[in-house]
Amino acid sequence: MERRKFVAAAAGAATAAGQAAQGAGPVREKPLRDEHWGPLYYDAAEKAQVDEVVDTGVPFRFTARRGVAPVKVATYEREFATKIGTRYALALSSGTAALECAMAALGVGPGDEVIMPAWTWHSDCTAVVRAGALPVFAEIDESFNLDAKDIEARITPQTKVIIAVHLQGNPADLDPILEIARKHKLRVIEDCSQAVGASYKGKRLGSMGDIGTYSHQESKTITSGEGGMLVSSDAELFERAVRFHDVGNIFAPHKAMLGETKLAPFVGTNFRMSEFAGGVMLAQLRKLDNIIAAARTNASRVYDGLRGIPDLKFRLRPDPLGDLGSPVFVRFDTKAQRERFLELMKAENVPANGPGGSVILPIQSYIENKIAAHPSWPAWTSARGKAIRYGAASCPRTIDILSRFGGVPVGPKYTRQDVDDIIAAVRKAYPAALRT
Repeated sequence: MERRKFVAAAAGAATAAGQAAQGAGPVREKPLRDEHWGPLYYDAAEKAQVDEVVDTGVPFRFTARRGVAPVKVATYEREFATKIGTRYALALSSGTAALECAMAALGVGPGDEVIMPAWTWHSDCTAVVRAGALPVFAEIDESFNLDAKDIEARITPQTKVIIAVHLQGNPADLDPILEIARKHKLRVIEDCSQAVGASYKGKRLGSMGDIGTYSHQESKTITSGEGGMLVSSDAELFERAVRFHDVGNIFAPHKAMLGETKLAPFVGTNFRMSEFAGGVMLAQLRKLDNIIAAARTNASRVYDGLRGIPDLKFRLRPDPLGDLGSPVFVRFDTKAQRERFLELMKAENVPANGPGGSVILPIQSYIENKIAAHPSWPAWTSARGKAIRYGAASCPRTIDILSRFGGVPVGPKYTRQDVDDIIAAVRKAYPAALRT
């Protein structure tokens, strides 16, 4: 056979094979949209909260005007603490601010070390570095969260805190993490930024560690565009966080929460939340359980619809009932299979991606090369800081795990047809990808 005929025949065979794998046509005519949850639920409730702030002319949470007291942020804090199951809650300008306040509350500083997963958002690391302490990265497991089995090997006499991050809606396996922390007398921060409202063994995330932190950025469960929250049931830790978030001050709402204050002022910063953001978050918080219930219902249908596919394995879920339910991830043996799966899902007009919303921190250039705001920044100038090595060699298992999972988003407002389309697309694409 001459070369051109051979190439044409081979191309035709490949096309036919692809069509056979995907069926006669795509599952959907138009791509399924993956949208942030919180804004989908904006309605008259959020608008009324903002209008009230405009009408009263009281946008700052600590100053009354014309006899009108600010109440939005304070009410939000009370209701959030009740929802999570902690004694105290502090509303902040971002989830990053919450982490920095957590560092200040726990007294993390130069010479200290903080263990965190190698896969998480920049803020976990930057909060540690900005406190002058040293980030230490542990491997993740197939939940994409901190692997408790890799923690103890990372502990040194300088270790002060473990950050357990609950990523992409899925709770980390907290029991062994908390047990290790108690054994070594370490503090635990739960970073719940990507899992606001999720739970672990019947308790809301953020209520089991010493401090819980949350983000209200647009991509989170509930949102005011930006914003954050810190919770704790420890009065001294809470007072330290409050003072740090407001240049050392503490005002009436937080004095009322604590009953009494015990600490002298110290140098802090400004991470206060405005009444506008507080009003929006108050409206969003009152919808949280409905948002989560809808997402979990749709996710449960996807999981049920995919069971029985030969060789299919899901992402590890330490508490399936506590998971927010999105995305639904499936595992592959190789990165090539995962990439083929993503291509096939795109052809079906159903979005699929690898794990997202975080980065592999040890391979980020500014971390691998230990670059801070100033060359004498204390985090990496100590003997230990100079000796520690980051880079891909420090987290090979994390890199491998993340390269072999593909996931489909499951939104709380997806219709039954949307869910059926997800199931149909995965049932077509997954077996075909395994043949790669």
